[in-house]
Amino acid sequence: MKTQAVLIRRHGGPDVLEYTDVEIGDPAQGQVRIRQTAIGLNYADIYQRQGEAGPHETRAFPVVLGSQGAGIVEAVGPGVDEVRVGDEVAYIHPGMYARHVLVPADRTLPLSPGMPADLAAAFLLRGLTAEYLLHRLYAVQPGDAILVHAAAGGMGEVLCQWAHALGATVIGTVGSPGKVPTAQSHGCHAVIEYRRPDMAEQVLALTDGKGVKVVYDAVGRDAFLSSLDCLAPRGMAINYGTASGNVQAFDLQRLHSRSLSVCRPTLRTFIATREELVNAAQRFVRALDAGDVKLAVSRSYPLAEIRQAHDDLESSRTTGASILKP
Repeated sequence: MKTQAVLIRRHGGPDVLEYTDVEIGDPAQGQVRIRQTAIGLNYADIYQRQGEAGPHETRAFPVVLGSQGAGIVEAVGPGVDEVRVGDEVAYIHPGMYARHVLVPADRTLPLSPGMPADLAAAFLLRGLTAEYLLHRLYAVQPGDAILVHAAAGGMGEVLCQWAHALGATVIGTVGSPGKVPTAQSHGCHAVIEYRRPDMAEQVLALTDGKGVKVVYDAVGRDAFLSSLDCLAPRGMAINYGTASGNVQAFDLQRLHSRSLSVCRPTLRTFIATREELVNAAQRFVRALDAGDVKLAVSRSYPLAEIRQAHDDLESSRTTGASILKP
């Protein structure tokens, strides 16, 4: 059967995004075919479109972009017992910019009243990323002072609220003054601009000179090195996104005097097994159900308007999380 999808035949700007018909077959062993009702829009999609190295690297063209969605199971392949036709599910999987998709059944998660389709498509990847960042890579404790870059964005919305609920003192950063109120609404105790030359001095002043325990950095090049100056002794700088560009090589001796740690993680290694995926999702849903994290979709684009959606996201004209509608 044919379905509509967005693919690229080369790396580049939004102009390389092509909305077209593609063939999709029946589900194979262990797969399900899903008619999508909502598709996530993430900065990782821009990395892949641009051809950045790392987990988003494209190895063969043409390729359908996208990494998360939600929809209704239309068909199940041989050997699938845990999912049935008609089930509403969410998933993180490559190739999601399409009306219909094939997904391994063991990578799907059931939707719930607390996480309906639009919310799952917008926030599942962000929620599971926040889960490992806050609970496993660095386990935030009550009273910890933390720094969250891009606090007005979709990841910032989840990280700041959840960290606040865990009892952390949340210092958020934004790229422009107009985004300060949004970051404050996400649970930040204080908000500063990460491009200011005195950013580190402001963080130290807010922490009585002690610095923060951890930095969650989705900005990359424009914020990472100055983030090291914000850390307390034995603090950790986690660069999980590079909206301003990749962090270039730096002198490791910058870490030595205060025994600092640096990490460049990716979600897929933290949900590699079915057990890890389910446990992470359950923890995220519990946070939603408890009201620790309150989320809403900020904007919706028709899938056919994907170029505008990418342009808005890449140009920082969006706040919160957006989705695509097939």
